[in-house]
Amino acid sequence: MMTTSPSACIELKPGTHFAKCVLMPGDPLRAKYIAEHYLENPVLVNDVRNMLAYTGTYQGKEVSVMGSGMGIPSLGLYATELYEFFGVDSIIRVGSAGGLGDDVHVRDVVIAIGASSNTGFQDAVDLPGFLAPTADYGMLSDAVEAAKELGVRADVGRVYTSDFFYYPNPEAEINRKARATGHLALEMETAGLYLQAAVHGKKALSILTISDHIFTGEALSAAERQDSFHEMMEIALKTAAKAVG
Repeated sequence: MMTTSPSACIELKPGTHFAKCVLMPGDPLRAKYIAEHYLENPVLVNDVRNMLAYTGTYQGKEVSVMGSGMGIPSLGLYATELYEFFGVDSIIRVGSAGGLGDDVHVRDVVIAIGASSNTGFQDAVDLPGFLAPTADYGMLSDAVEAAKELGVRADVGRVYTSDFFYYPNPEAEINRKARATGHLALEMETAGLYLQAAVHGKKALSILTISDHIFTGEALSAAERQDSFHEMMEIALKTAAKAVG
């Protein structure tokens, strides 16, 4: 196992390591918040480029948390290096998403069974046709069960991962088309994570909180975002604990 990645984007602090399961929010400061509020005895393991990463324990199980940055290129770099060079077996994305489906509401948790995308990253796999990356079923099943135990509404289905936050062609009506084809939410990382897990023979899951609804205009207040974030984190941590045995 390496202590410095080939890209030099990850450099382990002396005497530290990553757990077998890593939670990945987009914002590195959110990773810091998770470590300080949910993990026991968190230790900073990486701060290169301020992409903060910590390892601690949750209910006696070792878990790490690290920011991914925004979009597939950033997440893809960190996920690849965690899987390939630092002994990580599973990654759980924890983030926000915009609701698309009629039955999806703000504060709902969406557990992504699969992710469609407009990204060109899967072209590098050179698989004839289209690669359809999906979540690890065991982790997904554990997350659904954790949501039930916590009494949290969780919708399971497809999400749409876009390379664009500001789509350059409004006439393409990408949001309407994604909703019409059964996608529950719109976000920017899940398809990339599932692709990297498939390529490297590892496990991945994406758990998302609906922070706003693209078609109804519903949106959470700052306080509501924090409460719903806590629900998502409880599901993710319980799932991570099972993933590491």
